[in-house]
Amino acid sequence: MNARITLATAGRVLTQLRHDHRTIALLLIVPCLLLALLSWVFDGEPAVFDRIGPLLLAIFPLVVMFIVTSVAMLRERTSGTLERLLTMPMNKLDLLLGYAVAFGVLAVVQAGLAGAVSLWLLGLDIVGSAGWLLVTALLSALLGTALGLLASAFAQTEFQAVQFMPAFVLPQLLLCGLFVPREAMQSVLSAASNVLPLSYAVDAMAEVAASTGLTAAAGRDFLVLGAFIVGALVLGAATLRRRTA
Repeated sequence: MNARITLATAGRVLTQLRHDHRTIALLLIVPCLLLALLSWVFDGEPAVFDRIGPLLLAIFPLVVMFIVTSVAMLRERTSGTLERLLTMPMNKLDLLLGYAVAFGVLAVVQAGLAGAVSLWLLGLDIVGSAGWLLVTALLSALLGTALGLLASAFAQTEFQAVQFMPAFVLPQLLLCGLFVPREAMQSVLSAASNVLPLSYAVDAMAEVAASTGLTAAAGRDFLVLGAFIVGALVLGAATLRRRTA
């Protein structure tokens, strides 16, 4: 791994994204609009919004980052850019880490913006620290980035990359504890949820929202999320093809 190559790749990706206004809007504005819509849906039941809002701060960044990064990486492959890049002294992990750094920068902005809108404009009321709330949202966004980069290796077209979202994201959404507490699920479903990364992002967000400081449970969830992020990037580097046949 070469830090200089990784940072150069991140700079190139950020330069490209700066001119892609639709993608920037999808990354930064759409999560805020969805949270605003949710607050209006539960306008007469603020307690429900206070319970669900933090959990969606973990879910929306993952979903948005998954879609954008999977399509962006596939575009690199289908356009031949990836093949040209890999003829240079760059390995696949350098490339994926560069993408992770670039989208990580955007994830920081996304998490800060969505958190600010939720806490100060929409009136989301939490017991915990806003700082830990933003850290959890950032980890969730990085997880979505890593999963999107991994999923792109198995798609041949941008449409297929988007189609992977139901396979990668929807089962996690159903089993993460948003609708039914995981401990109340049938044993098979509960066991399945224990191996899905989004479950730990939702658990961490619920924990930091309800506690004044960082608890041992939240710290453990952070470590698990970090392991999933690293694992997805390594698997993505191992399965990434230079081009789409």
